[in-house]
Amino acid sequence: MKYYIIAGEASGDLHGSNLMKALLEEDPKADIRFWGGDLMKSVGGKLVKHYRELAFMGFIEVIFNLKTIFNNILFCKKDIAAFQPDAIIFIDYPGFNMRIAKWAKEIRIPTHYYISPQIWAWKESRIAAVKRDFDYLYVILPFEKDFYEEKHHFPVTFVGHPLIDAIHNRIPISKSQFIQENNLEDKPIIAILPGSRKQEITKMLSVMLSVVGDFEDYQFVIAGAPSQEHSFYLPFLKSKNVHFISNKTYELLSHATAAMVTSGTATLETALFKVPEVVCYKGSWASYQIAKRIITLKYISLVNLIMDKEVVKELIQGQCTSKNIQIELQKLLDPKYREVLNTNYILLEQKLGGLGASKKTAQLIVRSLIK
Repeated sequence: MKYYIIAGEASGDLHGSNLMKALLEEDPKADIRFWGGDLMKSVGGKLVKHYRELAFMGFIEVIFNLKTIFNNILFCKKDIAAFQPDAIIFIDYPGFNMRIAKWAKEIRIPTHYYISPQIWAWKESRIAAVKRDFDYLYVILPFEKDFYEEKHHFPVTFVGHPLIDAIHNRIPISKSQFIQENNLEDKPIIAILPGSRKQEITKMLSVMLSVVGDFEDYQFVIAGAPSQEHSFYLPFLKSKNVHFISNKTYELLSHATAAMVTSGTATLETALFKVPEVVCYKGSWASYQIAKRIITLKYISLVNLIMDKEVVKELIQGQCTSKNIQIELQKLLDPKYREVLNTNYILLEQKLGGLGASKKTAQLIVRSLIK
């Protein structure tokens, strides 16, 4: 069978790579063409366009890059038409993927959405397009099944969260080896996960690193995004107590004592590694003003959304200050506070459905094509 996969972000590349491995197990002769990143490329198939060419953050930034976005959509349609896949698999990235899906449905190519759009967060009106344009929807958050089926009468399959697979399948490394290989000090580690896009990294690192001097007994380690060059981070590495690693986020989290994390998938990854975290987020003034008027969720982190309560502290926009980060980091180092967090993290993992999301999804996709 021929599969065309579209993943437009770093998290999509991770989940796409595991899905590709599972597809090849179910269909060893699978011919896969995809938009994604280095992780998907390492599995095989043909990389058409790298996600770092696609990542635009915030409402204003998207407007400034509309020409590039529309050119990518046109190119994608032409590429799919030339490839003639048996199925298109969309991974998150709704602004782009939903436009391609509408066109694909019209020309009768089966459409599969893995990691559905977060229309429960905003743009719930998109449900009409989802019901119209997608033949199969695979959701990864437990509350999404109720949202689609009970509220909107659209059948979906809850497959569990693929992060559990990704974390379980990693190759462990000892702390001593990790420290040695990355030229770190023999001190407890506070991990910094500032995001993957240049705009957010620049804004977040400026405030996150402002507290370094308050924790001299710890070393701070920035997790570099695979989409950014090392040179981009150099201006932030002025303190001897600040280190940098790239493409080793899971190794970093497995040995971190605490973490500062920009909102997104990384908040959930950090929790699944049982690392106490504070969630920090600052967007551009204009993007934030727009967002707070159209997004009505109580929380921005996946951890809190899934648990439906404040498990991890969220410092958003005006609250994301040096003083507040310093206060919350100090709490994360308190044994009693850490114990409560760990209990909630265990409950969180149980809610996410266990191992096998990639395999379940691959099986469902392949079976749908051989009926």
